[in-house]
Amino acid sequence: MNVTDFELIAQLLKERSGLALNKEKAYLLESRLNPVARKWNFSGFDELAQAIRTKNDEALLVDVTEAMTTNESFFFRDQRPFDQFKDIVLPYLLEARAAKRSFRVWSAACSSGQEPYTLAMLLNEQADKLAGWRVEIVATDLSNEILDKAKEGLYSQFEVQRGLPITLLVKHFVQVGDRWQIDDSLRKMIKFQQFNLLGDFSSLGRFDVVFCRNVLIYFDMPTKTQVLEGIADLLPSDGFLYLGGAETVLGTTDRFQIIQGQRGIYGLSAQDGAKVKAIA
Repeated sequence: MNVTDFELIAQLLKERSGLALNKEKAYLLESRLNPVARKWNFSGFDELAQAIRTKNDEALLVDVTEAMTTNESFFFRDQRPFDQFKDIVLPYLLEARAAKRSFRVWSAACSSGQEPYTLAMLLNEQADKLAGWRVEIVATDLSNEILDKAKEGLYSQFEVQRGLPITLLVKHFVQVGDRWQIDDSLRKMIKFQQFNLLGDFSSLGRFDVVFCRNVLIYFDMPTKTQVLEGIADLLPSDGFLYLGGAETVLGTTDRFQIIQGQRGIYGLSAQDGAKVKAIA
């Protein structure tokens, strides 16, 4: 791969998805885009790059972008955030939202759906407490192809073995051939939709909890700031933001502060009228 082709595609990805690709990750281009080249009947990466440069075919640009921005996911990833949601955040919401009996959760960059389905399983386990409540999980991703997989809720044996307790597999999945499909009732709990994190956040509405985990690590600093401030605009004064273990708001935006004693969970800062500084 020559430098010109790398810079062409890196710029395309930055403009269309926010993904900041440095030269050390150049190997990813060929490994992920060779299947795209085959799909379009190109002889190889060089011909693919030339088509990007000269044809400006939207369908091709979408395929390239989706191939580079689709990342793996698995059920109960890192475990702790979901324990915090079940044991700390959800009890808080049940008390704080008792008057309106509703709340909304956003799973941003949901990939193939394991994160929102994990949340759906946790909420299902609290069905008695949530009787009469209106709870909405919105799950978004840039890739329509990966969203189709998420909507189907059909996973391989390998995928369900990654983090999913056997008790929940038996309770919430049915075997379909050599794969496992999540129950219809859980799929109906989630609204899947395409959304670009570089887009207009106001179109999504307001959320009480936002999961945006292991996403910011792929962005440069200005894009991280843009995304975090867009999320801040969607949260009430006592809303919650989850980031990945390697992510932080420090040096990125002053609109969030960490929830004391709860690593990985952030609330709005004082300038946004924060109501939650510590929960236990």
